[in-house]
Amino acid sequence: MRRFLCIGFCSVLTVAAQVYVSPNGSDSNPGTRARPVASLERARDLTRTLNQNSSGDIYIYLAGTFRLTRPLALEPRDSGHNGHSIIWRAVAGERPVISGAVRITGWKLLDASRNLWAAAAPTTLPNTRQLYVNGIRAHRTSGRPPATLTQTASGYLAASPEMARWHNPSDIEFVYTGGNAVWSEPSVGIGSWTEPRCPVASISGTSIAMAQPCWDNSTKRVMLPNGARTANLVGPMSVGQQPAYIENAYELLGRRGEWYFDRTEKVIYYVPRLNENMRTADVEAPVLESLISAAGTPDAPVQNIAFKGITFSYATWLDPSTNEGFSEIQANYRLTGRDGYSKQGLCDLVPGGTCPYGNWAKLPGNLSFRFDKNIRFSDDVFVHLGAAGLDLGDGSQSDAVERCIFTDISGNGMELGGVDAPEAPAVEQTADNVIRNNHIFSVGAEYRDGIAIVVGYAKNTLIEHNQLDHLPYAAISMGWGGWPDKIARPGITNYSQGNRVINNLIFDFMLVLSDGGGIYTQGLTGPSLEKGELVAGNVVRDQFSTGHGIYTDNGSCNITVRGNLIFNTNFDNWGSRHKNYYDGHKGDTFDPLAIIGNYWQQGDADSSSGEVTVQGNDLISALADVPKEVIDHAGLQPCCDDLLKNNVLPASPPEPPSRVAAAWSKHSFVVTWSPPVSTGGLAVTSYSVESNTGMRASISPDEFARRSYIKLPGATAGQRYTFSVTATNPAGTSIPSRPSLPLEVTSDPPSMPGPPATVNALPGKGRASIHFQAPERQPGAHSEEPIIGYSVEISPGGRKVLFEGRRVVVLEGRHTTFDVVDGLESGRTYTFTVRAVTPDGEGAPATTKPVEIP
Repeated sequence: MRRFLCIGFCSVLTVAAQVYVSPNGSDSNPGTRARPVASLERARDLTRTLNQNSSGDIYIYLAGTFRLTRPLALEPRDSGHNGHSIIWRAVAGERPVISGAVRITGWKLLDASRNLWAAAAPTTLPNTRQLYVNGIRAHRTSGRPPATLTQTASGYLAASPEMARWHNPSDIEFVYTGGNAVWSEPSVGIGSWTEPRCPVASISGTSIAMAQPCWDNSTKRVMLPNGARTANLVGPMSVGQQPAYIENAYELLGRRGEWYFDRTEKVIYYVPRLNENMRTADVEAPVLESLISAAGTPDAPVQNIAFKGITFSYATWLDPSTNEGFSEIQANYRLTGRDGYSKQGLCDLVPGGTCPYGNWAKLPGNLSFRFDKNIRFSDDVFVHLGAAGLDLGDGSQSDAVERCIFTDISGNGMELGGVDAPEAPAVEQTADNVIRNNHIFSVGAEYRDGIAIVVGYAKNTLIEHNQLDHLPYAAISMGWGGWPDKIARPGITNYSQGNRVINNLIFDFMLVLSDGGGIYTQGLTGPSLEKGELVAGNVVRDQFSTGHGIYTDNGSCNITVRGNLIFNTNFDNWGSRHKNYYDGHKGDTFDPLAIIGNYWQQGDADSSSGEVTVQGNDLISALADVPKEVIDHAGLQPCCDDLLKNNVLPASPPEPPSRVAAAWSKHSFVVTWSPPVSTGGLAVTSYSVESNTGMRASISPDEFARRSYIKLPGATAGQRYTFSVTATNPAGTSIPSRPSLPLEVTSDPPSMPGPPATVNALPGKGRASIHFQAPERQPGAHSEEPIIGYSVEISPGGRKVLFEGRRVVVLEGRHTTFDVVDGLESGRTYTFTVRAVTPDGEGAPATTKPVEIP
């Protein structure tokens, strides 16, 4: 009898080792090419049966769009065995889609004067934070607060009761954007690297109550007993006094491409973009928060599963719409729960703190794997997702993500490991994973602290040959738990070691937030330099907001930074040294680092002291100064260049610029902004600025990249001005940005700046790197002229060079920036006189000490 059954199963395997699944099939079918099953769950279940007797790989072929009503759950019994795999893949010539959305139909024109359309939400859609029209993300309504707000213990007092008359006030979210404080635009995150958001609980008259626990978690972060800093050691106690903007109110409808979901009436409202026909448009609203969830155990991992040629799209994440909100710490990690602000992840730093230190809530993945082994993603697309795209969590081992595209994702692109188990035993560690030849761009679409690749505690990770671009914040984040060095303690002991970040191409990053880097590392990376993190052969260029190109942050220990090209960053190319408290050290030396053989503009002299070696780095002034093979070897390998031609997103106008800021001088205005993160798949060709008084001006993207501002004609005393910006590409023009905060011109003109601080020249072959800080504020000055550049006069010779760009526009406080002067004569001694430049002239000078050019 047993032999008969085996023969029966083997005969089935001959045909059905290839299970076919199509939405047009039937789950009563056998799963053949001619008679496919209809659901992924049925295909999985058929495979479970086949897997019991399989002696080879089992292929599950997909064609069509699969609209899931619940996540596809994978368990250890769904694994491949005996060295063989279960392979979910596209039918040749097809691009199957696994979707968690419902289609919204029945649109009707509600108000022709506003071009406002409405459709009933299906009963299967209780809530969503995203809407997509013809494959393009629509944006929730947003705007500046309609009245001045004064912060209170429970929320705000508004200067007028206008918002109390709004429909569904508990739908409203207050958003607190960090980034650089510049001119009229403050930084109001819990640190400039964050963008937390909290919902409104209720509004009565002028009193606004914010939702709990989000409000306490975002405004009452407990301080250390000495009051010197927060006990979490990461950032400040509270968000800024005013939100940067508010979001998700019916009353803010009006701009093209924005929408609002009235959950009480079960109606979705939308203002179409140009050329959108709502009677025929494909409108998708994500319902599911997870598309695939796979969880094994340390002793029985989910393993030997591959996904190839599949698009994963249309999932949401609803926690920020609850009273939890989004109380961010860093890298989309956040505080949650009633005691989040006072206990979560604070361990022995406060009474009753939870351990381990730094264990804050991780952004979930719309695809998630935990305690898994040999999971492979190749040639897949992660797009239109509302959390992180992919989370390979704790216990992920020997996984690979290759030749994939990640874009239009609300938070992090992909996550590896976690921060909850720094001393996990080997069987539970995240280890031996590969992230190679992927294109990750335009992530952080909703949660602007989203990062392309986030790695927690992990070992023997290889991140190589990826292209990471058009990012609101950092590109790669490695490690965790180094902040205790701020209070003379070692960073958290952890199992991380042997991680390699090599030959990646990173550009156009940190477009919104600041204090991050192209490659950011935090905490202990290994037991020695030899076994620690290696950052090598990467090209990191064109960083918009301040930070470091390659950033060794608190507790970053045992890192080698070698052979990288770091160009056109904002502040340091590399930074920085931190005192060493590991292994019994008392801060009398630095965390060991080796900064060797890089190409940069920073110009630091060779040195070896305090366990930090800086050696053999070449000072450059242009990309042409770098060997071609260094540039050519970074980024996607030739096998994968086609990823850059894959039109995952339809061409569309860019999203609007953000964080518009303005300043006035005696004779003119200057306006700056953050460029769009998503450019609609096409390069921006121009920016246009318009004031509330009708002044207009335009600038090319190249000119804006060089100057980072545009000048408009003179101001009238007593007038209040605001400015909005649009971006244009070949597909059209964006909607206007949210306006700058009002700028009031007075009859008392601003004063000219004083001399730049801490000027210094670092010589290189035929050139010098000129370092300086912003001038100190002049005593008694009520306001100062906006600084738009720094002139450098070279002596002898009297030649003048102008340093411009975002790095000088946002320079403030104790931060130092630099640029390179070339054309210098070897063997000759020079001094350099630096002056701040405003729209009305130059400020007071400061001169470097003489330096000899080698």
